[in-house]
Amino acid sequence: PGLGICEWLLTILSFLFIIMTFPISVWFCMKVVREYERAIVFRLGHLLPGRARGPGLFFFLPCLDTYHKVDLRLKTLEIPSHQVVTKDMVTLEIDAVCYYRLENASLLLTTLTSISSAIQLLVQTTTKRLLAHRAFSELLLERKSISQEIKVALDAVTGCWGIKVERTEINNVQLPAEVRQSLAVEAEAQRQAKVRVIAAEGEKAASESLRKAAEILSSAPAAAQLRYLHALHSLTTEKPAAFILPLPLDAM
Repeated sequence: PGLGICEWLLTILSFLFIIMTFPISVWFCMKVVREYERAIVFRLGHLLPGRARGPGLFFFLPCLDTYHKVDLRLKTLEIPSHQVVTKDMVTLEIDAVCYYRLENASLLLTTLTSISSAIQLLVQTTTKRLLAHRAFSELLLERKSISQEIKVALDAVTGCWGIKVERTEINNVQLPAEVRQSLAVEAEAQRQAKVRVIAAEGEKAASESLRKAAEILSSAPAAAQLRYLHALHSLTTEKPAAFILPLPLDAM
């Protein structure tokens, strides 16, 4: 559809030439595409209707047709570091990885000129737009859900280009020096607070034990004397031996 009179005449003459030189010409009119490839055929600059050719053999006119092979296997695109600003006004450097495959080869060739550049810019702008509504703490704790949200947003746009985004991952988050320093100070303060809490709990447990021991010793005077003797026995192991006698000492 859309061919002019001259184009139709050239097409008919090309078919006649192939028929006249058959079977030699048939070897120049067939190409093979692999299982993971598709071929897009243009005749005199017009995209031929129908689905992409392949896999296997496909027919084309050597003088009038040109074809382009498209690889349908999964591709990986590394998104370089770019700056984003979070909801709480923290500036971060983020790099990501995008996994995509080409679904509609005909639509792709007639829509995009540079696939990698288009996807890279789209990922960067989408990431900036989505992270502007997220806090810094949410980015660190909910990285998986944010990556899924970015993937859904990308897939909604790339579907019009014939591209299917399979997965998007935030690879690395680089913090500014000021943010790293403040986080280190905050973490150190939290550790010191935990140490003080543990020490206070230890003091409380020790005081409770001493209080119970004092109550037991106060109710039994003989136990206090035995405790004194035990302390003296433990001191005799030192060299020279040292003795401490608490006064007044009840001899009984």
